[in-house]
Amino acid sequence: MISPASLKIAIAQLNPVVGDLEGNARRAEHAHADAKKLGADVVVFPELFLNGYPPEDLVLKPAFQDETRRTLERLAERCKDGPAVVIGAIWREKEKPHNAVAVLDGGRIASISLKYNLPNYGVFDEKRVFAPGPMPGPVNIRGVRIGLPICEDIWEPEVVETLAETGAELIVSPNGSPFDWPKFSNRMNAAIARVTESGLPLMYVNQVGGQDELVFDGASFVLNSDRSLPVQLPAWREGLLVTEWEKTPNGWRCKPSEVTPIAEGAAAAYHASVLGLRDYVTKNRFPGVVLGLSGGIDSALVAAIAVDALGSEKVHAVMLPSKFTSDESLADAAACAKTLGIRYDKISIEPTVSALTWSLKDIFAGTNSDITEENLQSRVRGTILMAISNKFGHMVVTTGNKSEMSVGYATLYGDMNGGFNPIKDLYKTEVYQLSNWRNENVPEGGLGPAGTVIPERIITKAPTAELRANQTDQDSLPPYDELDDILRCLVENEMPVADVVARGHSAETVGRVERLLYLAEYKRRQAAPGIKISARSFGRDRRYPITNWFRETTSTRK
Repeated sequence: MISPASLKIAIAQLNPVVGDLEGNARRAEHAHADAKKLGADVVVFPELFLNGYPPEDLVLKPAFQDETRRTLERLAERCKDGPAVVIGAIWREKEKPHNAVAVLDGGRIASISLKYNLPNYGVFDEKRVFAPGPMPGPVNIRGVRIGLPICEDIWEPEVVETLAETGAELIVSPNGSPFDWPKFSNRMNAAIARVTESGLPLMYVNQVGGQDELVFDGASFVLNSDRSLPVQLPAWREGLLVTEWEKTPNGWRCKPSEVTPIAEGAAAAYHASVLGLRDYVTKNRFPGVVLGLSGGIDSALVAAIAVDALGSEKVHAVMLPSKFTSDESLADAAACAKTLGIRYDKISIEPTVSALTWSLKDIFAGTNSDITEENLQSRVRGTILMAISNKFGHMVVTTGNKSEMSVGYATLYGDMNGGFNPIKDLYKTEVYQLSNWRNENVPEGGLGPAGTVIPERIITKAPTAELRANQTDQDSLPPYDELDDILRCLVENEMPVADVVARGHSAETVGRVERLLYLAEYKRRQAAPGIKISARSFGRDRRYPITNWFRETTSTRK
């Protein structure tokens, strides 16, 4: 086949659903039809798009593998007219499942490329379920030799280097790359390195949407061989864009087209939280969410995220006051609910707490009131919210932040009750950042109102759980600026305690935080899933034993 002088490649930045083979095939078919109308020669979908990413242990089910193959063959037939299709799918070869990219053209599966580098760190566990493919070579698609490295294959140099040496004219990389705080710049740096080493242009096609704890930001792009950026798709939303390529004396070059700025920092984290919650609720078919609205900043931020994600009519807030709840908290919760336009109910927990206290009076006789009685309040609140969820079907969203979850400042079967937590991976200081950002901005696609949605007093007042009179968080914890810096050192960076102390923190405080961090592991194992925002979230990224005697700051030898 004679190589053409021009080529139109459509980027299909779409949101698949894990396990929805036929639904994902229909999404691909519709995108193919749109790309055909726009004159595309090729349409490219993200990594494992047909299956949804990541499919985890679904990969190991022979029935899932077989149905993937049948769905792929049906899709090839339905897309036989128009552009060639490059789509990620599981492919079984010699009885082993592979992470693969299929090229569909002319009504058939024209070729298969297998992923060579299988990531096995952080949130990735692909070596457990996939077999690695051989070092790939380029694939001829419509007369152009295209290299198809899959996601991790471009994070190290060898695959792209081999593709260049074996005749690839351009690189098209399907990806399932989840968001975290530094991810966009990291993936752009990796792509630039591959372009620089190979001298070839590179198209990066990423999926968008939420899948359990992971959120995929999209933000697909193209780099020309001179490292210029002719195409940058938006983050956080689906899109189909046809890129135009021309063959020059120096190789293939993409013509300048849409270049959308990519916001980072608090804006990116807020968008991730909205998209992650929206997809978790809608893909799991919940009619809406219910949460406890305390008048504090954590629950106020979660309420705002929920409204932006789902709309005010799908968010139900419940104030659950005790005898320790201040008039200020009651007023702030009501004001927040009114601003967001959500249903707001108030249910006193005092009769239930009194009844439980009375039931326990004999067995607790002779003891002093302590954290046990405080936690009864939290557990009554959790029970009431779960009862509302059971009765009406709305999912309970929890509102604990990463600072609290790090040191165990949360109550099992109480404020930890719920199905999902959109701020689970945000430190308290980041909760403030996102709250201030939301008061000044409406996220793209957000369904909530403009303006101040979190009352200023909620942001400025001292945080408190209000489980006893005149309580504040700082009665039990270091100031959040200090606590969060220590936690980032210990959690994200695994710094030695001595190095953390060298940053200016007292050895006593660092030792106490380290101890609380380890002790709270059993709570985190029982916590609701939540959106990954940082480079090292609890759960998938950080897996510590519950039974663990190691401490840097104290000897565990008896």
